[in-house]
Amino acid sequence: MNISQLETLITISKTMSFRKAGELLNLTQPAVSAQIKSLEEEFKTQLVDRNQPVTLTDRGQVFLTHAEKIVGIVDELKQRLADLEENPQGHIILGTTTSIAIQILPRILSYFQDQFPHIKTSISSMSSSQIYQQVENGSVDVGIGYLIGRSPGMTTSVLYYDTFELVVSPRHPLANMPSAGMESLGKTPLILLSPDTVGRRFADEVMARHGIQPQVIMELTSSEEVKRMVELDLGAAIISRQSVTNEVRNGTLKIVPIVELETAHPVGVITKSGKYVTSAMQQFLSDLKGMPETQFIGSE
Repeated sequence: MNISQLETLITISKTMSFRKAGELLNLTQPAVSAQIKSLEEEFKTQLVDRNQPVTLTDRGQVFLTHAEKIVGIVDELKQRLADLEENPQGHIILGTTTSIAIQILPRILSYFQDQFPHIKTSISSMSSSQIYQQVENGSVDVGIGYLIGRSPGMTTSVLYYDTFELVVSPRHPLANMPSAGMESLGKTPLILLSPDTVGRRFADEVMARHGIQPQVIMELTSSEEVKRMVELDLGAAIISRQSVTNEVRNGTLKIVPIVELETAHPVGVITKSGKYVTSAMQQFLSDLKGMPETQFIGSE
């Protein structure tokens, strides 16, 4: 049984004619007859009295009631699917770093949820390496974080570029210096992110390359925690420039340029290749990737 056969039976019940039903459905009269015969054979009963005018048998009338319900359900399903194209809805689980969740997502989500109020978003904060793991195992639909090389089975798209900078409080001895050399990192107590973060790995690699033995006095799990400790002048830190935009603007933190740290790190979208993309995800990704870089990077 297929929907076309049910639609043919419904049309026959209204036109009381195989020929007229065929004209309305753009089918030949033999094709109409074949569809009805197929239904009758499948259900082992006569549905149509073929005497003129054509009418439905008692069993045909019972069948018609259910056929109309089935066709109605299918039509409603088609309409709901079409509505998703116009008004996407659903649930998206985002995985991102703490700094991106605080600095970037509010701007993105406020616009997105105004436009698509039926799409619900949940946000989980984690390191960039964890984002990849969570996207791969399906716990997270869309990841936004630092892009860590190529990863099999993952699709990535760059949104903007960030750098990691030496950051101090205005009271720190380095605060008034126009720039500093790598040697200053070996003499300065450092408050760094945990070793599983992109920023920490980058800082460790640069210092190791230049033979610097860092004085790490504190390791913290998020940029927000690091910033608060640096604002108290407990030490200097190497963290994302983007994450300190507001503090630098407000004068509670200062960036001390170090040439060796000036490396651009791509931040972007991470999704699992081949995963079914819901209408909600499709709309979110489309909007996200369509935003200009200036949308993500604040001015100091």
